[in-house]
Amino acid sequence: MATIGILGGGQLARMLALAGAPLGHRFLVVDSAEDACAAQVAPVLRADWRDFAALEAFASKIDVATFDFENVPAETAEWLTAHTRVFPNPAALAVAQDRLVEKSLFGEIGLDTPTFAAVDSLADLHRAVEKTGLPAVLKTRRLGYDGKGQAILRQHSDIESAWDALGGVPLILEAFVAFESEMSVIAVRSRSGEFRHYPLTRNWHSNGILSASLAPVAVEAELQRRAVARARALAERLDYVGVFALELFACGDRLLGNEMAPRVHNSGHWTIEGTACSQFENHIRAVLGLPLGDTDARGCSAMLNWIGELPDATPVLAEARAHWHDYGKSPRPGRKVGHATLCADSAEELVERLQRVGRALDREVHVAPVIAALAANGTA
Repeated sequence: MATIGILGGGQLARMLALAGAPLGHRFLVVDSAEDACAAQVAPVLRADWRDFAALEAFASKIDVATFDFENVPAETAEWLTAHTRVFPNPAALAVAQDRLVEKSLFGEIGLDTPTFAAVDSLADLHRAVEKTGLPAVLKTRRLGYDGKGQAILRQHSDIESAWDALGGVPLILEAFVAFESEMSVIAVRSRSGEFRHYPLTRNWHSNGILSASLAPVAVEAELQRRAVARARALAERLDYVGVFALELFACGDRLLGNEMAPRVHNSGHWTIEGTACSQFENHIRAVLGLPLGDTDARGCSAMLNWIGELPDATPVLAEARAHWHDYGKSPRPGRKVGHATLCADSAEELVERLQRVGRALDREVHVAPVIAALAANGTA
C-alpha cells in the first residue's frame, strides 16, 4: 500500500482518490482552500504552495507526489523532488505553465500550431497583430484556464482595450483558428516508458469552459494516428510520467496544437465508465510504476459538464448506463460542480438517451452539438 500526495484539492484530486482506493492506496492532499472538495474522500493539509515547512511534513508522509492542476508553482514541484518522488516531473509542469514555451515545443515535435507571437508591450502587440492578422486571441502566457486571461481582438480598435485588460504580464497573441472541431488525446506514460492512449475525444466549449465530450469519434485513421504520434512524441520529449491531455484543433486534414494539460483532464471524465481502466486509475498506476490498464472504449460515451449549478439528477439516473457525479461544491457562476456520462452500445442508442435527457432538463442546446456529431458521423 502506497500513500500518494496530491497538490491541489479539487474534483480531479477527488476522482484520483476514488480511483486509487480500490487498489489499496491512501492519499494526502495539499490545498489552501477551506472547502476543497477532495476533503470528502481524503485528508487535506491546508497550506500555501510556498509553505515549505508544511510541505516538508507532507513529503514525509507520502511515497510519491502528483498534481490535480497545472498552476502549482514549478519551483514548489522542484523543491519537492529533494524530498520525495514527483510525477510528472517539474520540467514538464513548467513547459505547460507557459503558453509561449509550450507552443514552441509543439513546433519542435512536428505539431503545427496557430501563428503566434510573444507580447511584452503595446508596441509588441501592434507588431504581433501584423504577423497573425485579425481576428486573434490575446492570452496571458501563464495561469489562464477555462477562458480566463484571454481577450479576442476582432478589429484594430480592440488592441488597446485588450492591452489595458491583460497588459503588465507576459502575453502571447495567437491567430484565430476557424476550426471544424476541437479534440483531445488523453494519453498516459508510465515510469518504465510504457505508453497508452484513449480514443480521440471530441469536445465542445461554452464561454471557454468544457461543455461536453464525445468518445470515440469517427475520424480518418490517419488523423488519429498523427494525433497519437504527436502525443507520444510530447511525452517522450518531456520524459513525462502520468496522464496528460493534448488539446487539438481539427482543420480539415490538419491538426493544430492548442494546449497541453499536465494532469488528468476534464475531457477524459468519460473514461470512468466508458473504459475498463479510467484516466484516473491509469494515472495512479503510472506514478506508482504499475502496469498500465486497458484504454479501449466500451461502446460510446457522452460526458455533459454541469457549470454553475447542478440540474435535477432524476432524468439522467432514469437512463440505462447513465452515471452522475456531484463534486460536492457550492453553486457559483462558472464553477464546475459536476458531470454526467451517458454510455451506449451504439451511436443511435446514445442519441436517444441524449434527446430524452436534453428535453427533461431543458438542456437541448447543451446536447444538440453532440447529437449532431453522432447523427453525422456516429463513432469510431
